[in-house]
Amino acid sequence: MAGTVKDRIAAEFARHEPALVELSHHIGEHPELAFEEHKTAAAIVDVLRGHGGFAIEEGVGGLATAFTATAGNGPLVVGLCAELDALPGIGHGCGHNVIATSALGAALALAPLADELGLTVRLLGTPAEERGAGKAILLREGVFDGLHAALMVHPTLKDMATPHIRALGHWSLEYHGRTGHASRPFDALNAADAVTVAQVAIGLLRQQIKDSDRIHTVVKEAGTAVNVIPGHAVAEVVVRSGTLAEVETLWERVRACFEAGALATGTRLEISEPLMWLNGFRHDTELAGLFQANAEDLGRTFPDYADRSLGSTDMAEVSVHMPAIHPVLSFDRPPEEGNHTAAFARAACGPEGDRALHDGGLALAWTVADAAQDDRVRDRLTENGPFTWADSGGKR
Repeated sequence: MAGTVKDRIAAEFARHEPALVELSHHIGEHPELAFEEHKTAAAIVDVLRGHGGFAIEEGVGGLATAFTATAGNGPLVVGLCAELDALPGIGHGCGHNVIATSALGAALALAPLADELGLTVRLLGTPAEERGAGKAILLREGVFDGLHAALMVHPTLKDMATPHIRALGHWSLEYHGRTGHASRPFDALNAADAVTVAQVAIGLLRQQIKDSDRIHTVVKEAGTAVNVIPGHAVAEVVVRSGTLAEVETLWERVRACFEAGALATGTRLEISEPLMWLNGFRHDTELAGLFQANAEDLGRTFPDYADRSLGSTDMAEVSVHMPAIHPVLSFDRPPEEGNHTAAFARAACGPEGDRALHDGGLALAWTVADAAQDDRVRDRLTENGPFTWADSGGKR
């Protein structure tokens, strides 16, 4: 098979792989939070500039750390998403350093063959996946305009081509009470107690919800001194379910729990507009099947897991507008070292992360090449023309 398109892509990927691994470790060791990924974005752009052949735009969509890099002039336009941000206090506990460099590696490997394959390859640096839904912002701002499909790969603890990715709603809540001295509690309205009542109510509510639903809360502020009754408290809540309609239904019950806290304590409750409001993922099963076959060629296996559930992602917003995939590749780590842990962040900068970078990046590149060379797949992806936000009517 020497000289095949896939062989040439593999050779290009191998040529860049040492630099990709070095960059992945560098990003992993210098994590930056949502919308603050300045050094991360700059490091990736520096590699692209050093390679040449890419038209680069920085600060796209009004986000300082977002960028695009485009190679080729073919009629099939495919986007590769590079996530940039880390988690506070944990670092790259979702392996975004691996996600970013696998997408970068795929773009670098495809670029020399893009015109031959009738491709335009666009790498998108997408900030704020963990908090802020950067891809949803970039969609609204037209950064995904012109694409026929969008792809990325994510590390976790399983190999799955089409994981179950839930819809999500995220809110911030504030209780406004009256601060007082702890020795005169009858003069105060305790905002911390309001949060406690709400959390107890939510704990009881969890008995009544579907197994696939999730409710998470975190208390951001609820007093600073034991002898001061707090008149102000801040909490955040995330509600996940299969669809946004189901999220909305469950949210009404969760909201009632927070209202119960205000009622019980005499405080006033203020609820933000949703901080994030994300669809569940709609996988393009054909592209996902191509990815799985390519990853299997690299030695990955895809068991039929009974539990295929993951969290939520702003990539799901992309998936409701265009063909998209979000396969996951495993780290060989125990369950307690899964995503959103410091242990996972360490693994992302070690051999497991390096393997996921290689397998994910090369499988992405091969998947794009397969789609470009299969007339039926190409025609399906292009039959409705490229996506534009204006033509979508701004609908999710």
